[in-house]
Amino acid sequence: KYKKQKSVQIINSPAAVVRLNIFFIYSNFDIVLLCSPCFPGRSVYDGQDHGLFMDKLEGRIRNHDREIEKMCNHHFQGFVDSITELLKVRGEAQKLKCQVTETNQKLQNDGKEVGVLQCRLQQRNIATTIDKLTHCLPVLEMYSKLQEQMRAKRYYPALRTLEQLEGSCLPQAGSYRFCAIMAENIPRLRTHIRDVSMSDLKDFLESIRKHSDKIGETAMKQVCVLVFLNDWNSVVTELFTQNESRLLVNSLIPTQVFRMCICFTQGARDTFENYYRKQRRKQARLVLQPHSNMHETLEGYRHYFNQIVGFFVVEDHILHTTQGLVNRAYVEELWELALSKTIAALRTHSSYCTDPDLILDLKNLIVLFADTLQGYGFPVNQLFDMLLEMRDQYGEILLKKWNQSFRQILDQDNYSPIPVASPEEYQRIAGQCPFQDPELDKMPFPKKLPFSEFVPKVYSQLKEFIYACLKYSEDLHLSSTEIDDMIRKSTNLLLTRTLSHCLHYAIKKKNVGLAELVQIIINTTHLEQSCHYLEEFISNITNVPPDTINATKLYGTSTFKDARHAAEEEIYTNLNKKIDQFLQLADYDWMAAQGGGQASDYLSDLIAFLCSTFAVFTHLPGKVAQTACMSACKHLSTSLLQLLLEADVRQVSMGALQQFNVDPLECEFYQGNPGKKNE
Repeated sequence: KYKKQKSVQIINSPAAVVRLNIFFIYSNFDIVLLCSPCFPGRSVYDGQDHGLFMDKLEGRIRNHDREIEKMCNHHFQGFVDSITELLKVRGEAQKLKCQVTETNQKLQNDGKEVGVLQCRLQQRNIATTIDKLTHCLPVLEMYSKLQEQMRAKRYYPALRTLEQLEGSCLPQAGSYRFCAIMAENIPRLRTHIRDVSMSDLKDFLESIRKHSDKIGETAMKQVCVLVFLNDWNSVVTELFTQNESRLLVNSLIPTQVFRMCICFTQGARDTFENYYRKQRRKQARLVLQPHSNMHETLEGYRHYFNQIVGFFVVEDHILHTTQGLVNRAYVEELWELALSKTIAALRTHSSYCTDPDLILDLKNLIVLFADTLQGYGFPVNQLFDMLLEMRDQYGEILLKKWNQSFRQILDQDNYSPIPVASPEEYQRIAGQCPFQDPELDKMPFPKKLPFSEFVPKVYSQLKEFIYACLKYSEDLHLSSTEIDDMIRKSTNLLLTRTLSHCLHYAIKKKNVGLAELVQIIINTTHLEQSCHYLEEFISNITNVPPDTINATKLYGTSTFKDARHAAEEEIYTNLNKKIDQFLQLADYDWMAAQGGGQASDYLSDLIAFLCSTFAVFTHLPGKVAQTACMSACKHLSTSLLQLLLEADVRQVSMGALQQFNVDPLECEFYQGNPGKKNE
């Protein structure tokens, strides 16, 4: 091919030339590549050496042909022998192939059983691996969850995770190294959580100590609204649902530290329980210690009650939201202690109170306090018993207050009949006290009522007192009969003790005149007649008929009757005193030679005084006026006789006796004709 093309590419790389020469020799190519520095990349056909090159090439080819021929001749026999041997080997190779195929088939058949066993072993290993992973993966996942909870400071869920990890997951996982490491870390994590929880518990205790007042105030306000709406049945329901006080407690417990105790070991739980209860007992002693000036204002009592309510709202909340931190027995023990100390403090401080309005407000506050705690399930019967004891104190304070009111009325009264100028004024006075007089109704205006301002004012004060007693009896869970009995007993004390003393004070005080005494008799007579109206008034406000069996009766009739008798006796006494004053002016000349024809001047003045006085008695009952007249005459006659029988009168002339006889005759004339003498 190269000869035909007559083209030779000169290669100037010695290594390349050697490789090509060997290739061409064994490939029987008729080409020789020359490597000469004298032909650097130029065609052998260029220049004058072309012929010489071709001659050299032809000679070289011939030499190679001869060598190839020699070589082929030399190896021909060996080639033939090799072919012969190959033909022999061909049959043996065929046999060997059959044997190999047969052996392979046998091996394949024999290896099937071994493969099944290996496959089963692998499957068992795989199942075992899956089972182990099934037990290990939850452990790893839970431990990862635990680490995440610890980083997020969610200690309560972390405790639950620790409990599950230690109680179930790790024992099921097996004895692996990572399980041992986890088991070693669990006590350390639990200790860390316990320390953090104890710190949070201390913060929680401090927080509820500061906010107990606010919690209690919120709870009492809520109960106050519900009671005001007359919805006591919803009080208990509301207090055990999402009410404001419980929400406020929850807001003070951001990590719910008290719930952690349920996951601790018994020793750690006891530590938390003992610490919590010890600190709460200390706080209870501080809460139950009232301020020294608590009784001065209602706010002092309100702050005291708010703290106690807040304290037990927290305890009740913890009791219903935890397990083990507190129990019912512990809370009941604390409540019994608090109840006894609270009642003792209230008895002490309320005894200093002298204002009935403050006592009434305190009673309402105690009722609200008791209703609030009763709504949380605490027994409060002792508080209501104490309120019944305070009722007696409240009654005593009312009696003192009404004593001042009655005395002020008696001191300011003019003891004159009330002038009435118009029907409106008449109706106004009739509305203040019951009064019926058909004869007076027929009289034209202006006219006068028989009693003074003392009567309507006292009657109004009696009604106000009854209202005040009724206010205290409200919300004490008393029956209508009990309320009625309480009001009647208190009213009887007011009548028989307070008003009676005031009336006797007015009757016995100095410089009281006969006209005032007469008006007091008239006034007490009208008040006595109005007592059955008071009975009806009490029955109307208590809804208990006055004729109920065992119903307490008012003692107003006897009270006013006794006062009237005292006034009558005072009239008799004052008349006698006046008579004695006139008799002290008597100056008889017991040795007079001749008597005069006229009565003594002092006796004339005395008779004139008696005439004017008895004119005032026209409004008195006839028996009273008659008794007063007879008493005065009897006292006058006794006193005149005593003048004759005095020890210093040793001698009496006939003239003196004649003169003295004129005075009794004058008295007889007056007694027989008082109207004519008065003219």
